[in-house]
Amino acid sequence: MSPTRDNVHREYDVFKDSLLRYLGYANEVGESFRFMVPVKVVWFSYFVSSGYVIADALDKGYKVWKKPFQKEEKRLEKTAIATIDTLIWQGLASVAIPGFTINRICWATNKLMTRTALPQPVKKWTVVVVGIGSIPFIVKPIDRAVDLLMDSTLRKLYNHK
Repeated sequence: MSPTRDNVHREYDVFKDSLLRYLGYANEVGESFRFMVPVKVVWFSYFVSSGYVIADALDKGYKVWKKPFQKEEKRLEKTAIATIDTLIWQGLASVAIPGFTINRICWATNKLMTRTALPQPVKKWTVVVVGIGSIPFIVKPIDRAVDLLMDSTLRKLYNHK
C-alpha cells in the first residue's frame, strides 16, 4: 500500500482487495489446527501463504517493469523496490505477525481448555474455532500496523530517491 493510501483513491489490488487475500492467511488456518493435525499440515499451510506472498511480490514488480522508463537502471531500481517492499509487507502482514498471533491465541486457548472438564474433542475443536474465528479481527489492525511501520521506516529510505 502506498503511504498515502487513506488520502487518495488506490488502484484495485487483487492480492489485497479480493478473496485471494485469504491465501495469505492459510498459515493461520494451519496454526488453528496445530493441535489436531500432523505438523506437516501446518508447515504446508505456510507453503501456501508463502506462495501467495511471492506471487504478489512478482506481480507488483512486473507492473513496475512494464512502465516506460528513460533509463534501464531506473527501471531495475524501481522494480526491485516494488518487489522487495511487497515481500516485506506481505511477509509481515500475512505470514509472520498473524502466524505468531494465531499461534499464541491457540496456545492460550489450549492451556485454558486443559483446565476444563470438557471432553477432549470439544477442547480441541474449541481451540480451532477460536483460532480461525480470530482471523477476521486481526487482519485489518495488523495490515494497518505494518503500513505504519513501513511508512515510518523503510519507505522513507527509498521514497526520497
